[in-house]
Amino acid sequence: MPEPAEHPAYPVGLRLSGRRVVVLGGGQVAQRRLPALVAAGALVTLVSPSATPSVEAMADAGEITWLRRRYEDGDIGDAWYALVATSDPEANERASAEAERTKTWCVRSDDAEAATAWTPATGRSEGVTVAVLTGRDPRRSAAVRDAVVEGLRDGTLAAPHRRTREPFVALVGGGPGDPDLITVRGRRLLAEADVVIADRLGPRDLLDELPPHVEVIDAAKIPYGRFMAQEAINNALVEHARAGRSVVRLKGGDPYVFGRGMEEAQALAEAGIPCTVVPGISSSISVPSAAGIPVTHRGVAHEFTVVSGHVAPDDPRSLVDWAALARLTGTLVVLMGVDKIGAIAAALVAHGRSPETRVALVQEGTTAAQRRVDATLGTVAEAVRAHEVRPPAVIVIGDVVGVGSSVRG
Repeated sequence: MPEPAEHPAYPVGLRLSGRRVVVLGGGQVAQRRLPALVAAGALVTLVSPSATPSVEAMADAGEITWLRRRYEDGDIGDAWYALVATSDPEANERASAEAERTKTWCVRSDDAEAATAWTPATGRSEGVTVAVLTGRDPRRSAAVRDAVVEGLRDGTLAAPHRRTREPFVALVGGGPGDPDLITVRGRRLLAEADVVIADRLGPRDLLDELPPHVEVIDAAKIPYGRFMAQEAINNALVEHARAGRSVVRLKGGDPYVFGRGMEEAQALAEAGIPCTVVPGISSSISVPSAAGIPVTHRGVAHEFTVVSGHVAPDDPRSLVDWAALARLTGTLVVLMGVDKIGAIAAALVAHGRSPETRVALVQEGTTAAQRRVDATLGTVAEAVRAHEVRPPAVIVIGDVVGVGSSVRG
């Protein structure tokens, strides 16, 4: 029988691995619920004459067994758990009655009062499962769930756990500058860190949120002594990790996009220290996007190339084939190229690119100080001087610069 309204639901976690679960109906409810059931290891049988494309794809992949017909008495039978979500009220009633007879816990998508179980709003964060029931108000359940999960992820809600005794380092991509654009995992690792070694181009606002005990080290101010700057940073990572501290190397953008992250990972590997890399949103695509520029667009650009402009085209240290780049018809994104953009533009024109090719320089992209300066390859050097464009700035070269002009805010 349905439980009396005055009695609260009894919360419990079902261990469904290797156990039969029946889902009736292949619509949107099934599409939402099936992935979690599959992830729990349940042996899912779907009974429905039709299904959404996503549900059908799960059946095609062998994740679930699909009986392509309507519900029949006996389908629930030996199931441990049932989800009844068909569009046929009469079939739902019969299935619910069968579940009652066979003592199978049953969720009803169409009538919560007739169900013997309710589905909580659930969320997960680093091994913690949050399940929230607020009676018959699913929106409130979802809101509470979201608040708890977000607190666990960003560290504002403490969830003590056993700390590893092994040295540990995370190379975290902080994104292009806006603190909201760091990944959830990156933000959580920051909240758990004992030491943060930060780049100048990392999201600085995040450092203000760290607890007082966290040691924040400005990578640009590490004493170099007889070491090169990068070697000094590598040594600092190894030193703090060997001292048993949880270390986060907070880098701008993505650690492996002109960030020398692999050099740091290699140094840690040589020292026998485990390291995890948390990818970040690269400024090469996020900054143009924030400025209203798509790096690709149908009928305009089918490719985009990202290059470093920290050395001039005629510098023997340059590894960029500027002649080949000039022949491409797609978008060219130049990072670290403000000081050399005059020489870069001249090289591209000399190798065949039109001097009328559009250029946009986006300074301090995604931050409150963001500004955009438009020019062409023929005028960009003067535009940088006239508008006093300073690093960090992302330079976009190509026809896509003009694509978003009608939607720029």
